[in-house]
Amino acid sequence: MIWMKVYPTQGEILLAACDEETLGKSFYEGELQLIVSKSFYGGEKVSQELFREQLKEATIVNLVGKEVVGIAQELGLLNTGGIIEIDGVPHAQIAKLI
Repeated sequence: MIWMKVYPTQGEILLAACDEETLGKSFYEGELQLIVSKSFYGGEKVSQELFREQLKEATIVNLVGKEVVGIAQELGLLNTGGIIEIDGVPHAQIAKLI
């Protein structure tokens, strides 16, 4: 399952989503740290289908985990050059320009 939270702000739709097993955890690698806080990512637990629909509508996206990053790639919203790994966990940010 996927945890997802939507933040509508000033004409933008910010989507924060993470794989279920990453929620509430922190990952560190060298100077990098990734904190997957429940307050930012933990809005509601959703199916892949609902996540896909929301991902298509969002204008700013913050993703953590293999499942959510993989779906963004499948939809053509992200290529491998836009993904970083921190302690083996994929992380990506997307900003859609209109």
